[in-house]
Amino acid sequence: MIELRHLRTLMALKESGSLAAAAKKRFVTQSALSHQIKELETRINSPIFVRKSKPLSFTLEGSRLLHLAEEILPLVLETETDLKKGLDADANRLRVGIECHSCFRWLMPVMEQFSEAYPQAELDLSSRHLFDSLNALDMGELDIVLTSDPVPGHALAYQHLFDFEVKLLVAKDHPLARETHVVPQQLARLPLISYPVPLARLDIYRHFLEPAGVEAGEQKSCDLTMMLLQRVACKDGVAALPNWSINEAHGLSLASVKLGQEGLKRPLFGAYRRNSSNARLIQRWLELVAGEGLQHQLKQSN
Repeated sequence: MIELRHLRTLMALKESGSLAAAAKKRFVTQSALSHQIKELETRINSPIFVRKSKPLSFTLEGSRLLHLAEEILPLVLETETDLKKGLDADANRLRVGIECHSCFRWLMPVMEQFSEAYPQAELDLSSRHLFDSLNALDMGELDIVLTSDPVPGHALAYQHLFDFEVKLLVAKDHPLARETHVVPQQLARLPLISYPVPLARLDIYRHFLEPAGVEAGEQKSCDLTMMLLQRVACKDGVAALPNWSINEAHGLSLASVKLGQEGLKRPLFGAYRRNSSNARLIQRWLELVAGEGLQHQLKQSN
């Protein structure tokens, strides 16, 4: 039976890129980690990664298990935090609103670090206020909102965490895959695959197509990142996603292209109420998110 420790080991391998680094991340010896991997490979009767590959490359079986880990582990961690009892409802609870569908997976290390630092705290990540999260924050239903679009008029503080790049994703044999960058006119009327978000809220439309007066093509919605990427690989359309989402395209024939010669850069802010009683938890969470964002930027530049 595949166990949670196996899935956590796969995530450590993906995030660290080597057995030695993964062992350090999991607080075990390299020998113990190798034994665990061998045990998992015996159970599925297949290797999970290509030996001596640099950078580390997963097999198809390993990629499938990795996708499972990325789906399951955030839910397990969230459930564990939800089940914690006996906490002060205000000072020891942190309710985080997410305005980005693809944020959940890369925030998982932040959730783990936060839970280790504050084991008695209750952490709740949610996208249920997706289209009205800043109002929910203002009304006290949330404690933090991660957003790229501050709204003037709210009595809220906004802390800049980091900038990220939104890139166009196309199939590798798509004509646009050969371009170093694209201009808005090249995307006119092309089918656009996105999360179930109104077209007017999509970065590619608001900050790339609309300012150039270019009409978007048919919008096709998809709830899951992996399914969205597969549809792009099958030439069902193109997509524009933050650069951290591109790392999830294991084994798929995809290419990423800059939106505009300089690329489409977007900021990520942490919004919060200035008079929150759990300010200590809020600041620690924002520090961890900013640190994780820096790690992603360093990986993208290497």
